[in-house]
Amino acid sequence: MAILRFKALELVSQRKTQEVAQSSEKISDFYGENVFGFDEMRATMSSDNFKRLQRTIEAGEKVDRHLADAVASAMKTWSMSKGATHYTHWFQPLTGSTAEKHDSFFDLSSDGDAIENFKGNALVQQEPDASSFPSGGIRNTFEARGYSAWDPSSPAFLIQNAGTKTLCIPTIFVSYTGEALDYKTPLLKSLHLLSQAALPVCQYFDKDITKVSTTLGIEQEYFLVDRALWEARPDLVMTGRTLIGHAPAKGQQLEDHYFGSIPSRVHAYMVDFERTALKLGIPLRTRHNEVAPNQFECAPTFEDANLAVDHNQLLMDVMDRVAERHNFKVLLHEKPYKGVNGSGKHNNWAMSTNTGVNLLAPGKKPKENLQFLTFFVNTIMAVYKHADLLRASIASASNDHRLGANEAPPAIMSVFVGQQLTAVLDELERTAKVPMEKGDNMYLKLGIDKIPEILRDNTDRNRTSPFAFTGNKFEFRAVGSSANSSSSMTVLNTIVADQLVEFRKTVDELIDGQGMKKELAIIKVLRDYVVASKAIRFEGNGYSQEWADEAATRGLSNIKSTPLALDVYEREETKEVFIKHGIFTDLELCARHEILLEDYIKKIQIESRVLGDLAVNHVIPTAVAYQNKLIQNIRGLKELGLEDEYMQTTLESIKKMSRHISTIQRNVDEMIETRKIANKLDNVRDRAIMYNEKVLSYFDTIRYSVDKLELMVDDEDWPLIKYRELMFRR
Repeated sequence: MAILRFKALELVSQRKTQEVAQSSEKISDFYGENVFGFDEMRATMSSDNFKRLQRTIEAGEKVDRHLADAVASAMKTWSMSKGATHYTHWFQPLTGSTAEKHDSFFDLSSDGDAIENFKGNALVQQEPDASSFPSGGIRNTFEARGYSAWDPSSPAFLIQNAGTKTLCIPTIFVSYTGEALDYKTPLLKSLHLLSQAALPVCQYFDKDITKVSTTLGIEQEYFLVDRALWEARPDLVMTGRTLIGHAPAKGQQLEDHYFGSIPSRVHAYMVDFERTALKLGIPLRTRHNEVAPNQFECAPTFEDANLAVDHNQLLMDVMDRVAERHNFKVLLHEKPYKGVNGSGKHNNWAMSTNTGVNLLAPGKKPKENLQFLTFFVNTIMAVYKHADLLRASIASASNDHRLGANEAPPAIMSVFVGQQLTAVLDELERTAKVPMEKGDNMYLKLGIDKIPEILRDNTDRNRTSPFAFTGNKFEFRAVGSSANSSSSMTVLNTIVADQLVEFRKTVDELIDGQGMKKELAIIKVLRDYVVASKAIRFEGNGYSQEWADEAATRGLSNIKSTPLALDVYEREETKEVFIKHGIFTDLELCARHEILLEDYIKKIQIESRVLGDLAVNHVIPTAVAYQNKLIQNIRGLKELGLEDEYMQTTLESIKKMSRHISTIQRNVDEMIETRKIANKLDNVRDRAIMYNEKVLSYFDTIRYSVDKLELMVDDEDWPLIKYRELMFRR
């Protein structure tokens, strides 16, 4: 292994910056050229069919067979003209990654002649084997049938790999009996639900609004490491994070990497993957160094939420593919290195109308600001009522390492709104009765008139808040870097929609039942919500112990482990909000709970096995071999007739190493036995909790002794790539 380490380091020292062909084209000239968008549809379809498809997509209606045949023919014509030979239904199973099964356009006619064929039925529906995807008990292993079905609202695109091109068609994925086996299906349902719930509320203010859409911008953080170094670290290869490794003398404490000059190899890689992404219609606009060494970020402009999620899933795949050309490996694990910042993806979420209004952006007039406050306060109320559900939506074995680790939002869900809006909400809370005297300006008295049109410069950003208002959107910062954002966005859409339904019902009762003026009824209900949800609002340092203590007094949860966070899926109030709105059935909820628990168990199990292997088969033999060198040294000193005092330092080193070796071996053995006991538990929740509370508890003890041995063993003998090499060698 030591030989492998130094060979890897030698390879890195010989790396050259990969030249990326520069183009004279503007980005706008090639943006989306590998996407079957409206321009491509218009060019390859009849005018009538194109208009029908546009109307169908905008209305969210089912595509009929005749129109499907027309679209399939157009897709085939377009994609083959660009060199595609195969097509695939591209879907997002509950593995967390994307999936695809490629079929050729090639077919044989009834006469045996070779033809290219792609009909509407192949576009609309396919049957990938569902037996090996996670189903949480919905499907038996021997029951293989599952269906992928075309999502017309997300455009098809071309992926180029190894010189070939494949037409990718975004789809949902369901079981033979109709249950969702993917992330996209519930997301689409939640987006429709939110639109339907927000529309009647919008019409309190503007009858011309006929549709509400959800917009999303997903910032993506990631680490880069040279591929040779990655291959020489079995823990990175198998688990995505380093299970052992002593912190280097320099980490991120100088804060000199953040927004610094982008290294040339990294810059070439960024330019390359950005160009590929832009051709796929992913609107990337930002690139920069992040805080930790070799950590970076890219960010797109806002899009329709369904498309934004698809693009983020595609982006992670593109980043990994392009990294191979530059001899890099992309690390999307939330915490690949201990002691430096981890990675997340910040989900910037908002709602907009068909009239071009961002419902989370203040306006120029009091009435517009009342509309803004309506959606603003209802969102806060939804987060307050369902904070534990939001926490569960971001729960994973990898994100547990990051949440609350002094560089990411804590596991406590809270909302940051900024000084100016806090003053507005406080004024609303203090006003027990809405002024009704003639000539009174109730908007001004409640502070609504004081809200500026643009709040970006009137409120600071709070990077310690998991859910922060940032001027014209809410930023859900706690989502993990490797996660599919559908999970958290499905929850957020659903709870906000549920809250808006309740708001509308309450306001209507005041208007119809008590004869209250519409504006007064709205303000009264908003005031009640401001008072009720006050505990969830926090403007201070979310990293501090003081906040953890205060949150407890406020009754806010601080759920630090995934198995316990996932318990919320078993609560009756969770089932009620999802089932009554048709997002999940009871069976689907139970299945997802089980899938997430199993995923947690398997990931900790893999880490435990890898840690045991590294410790026993790599570290201990290296330490013993080095001990033998020290023993030989002592023997040599004795042969020279030197006194014992000259040998004390070496003897102490041998003793310390023996204690660490003994500690490692004992704890690895105990960890294995504990794992065996956990594996015998029938209940999946009990297994997950035992893995979390018992198996995982051995990791730090083993790591401590391994890392101490790393400092004691000769650098030339140490078998594993060290932190200083992983984080600073490019």
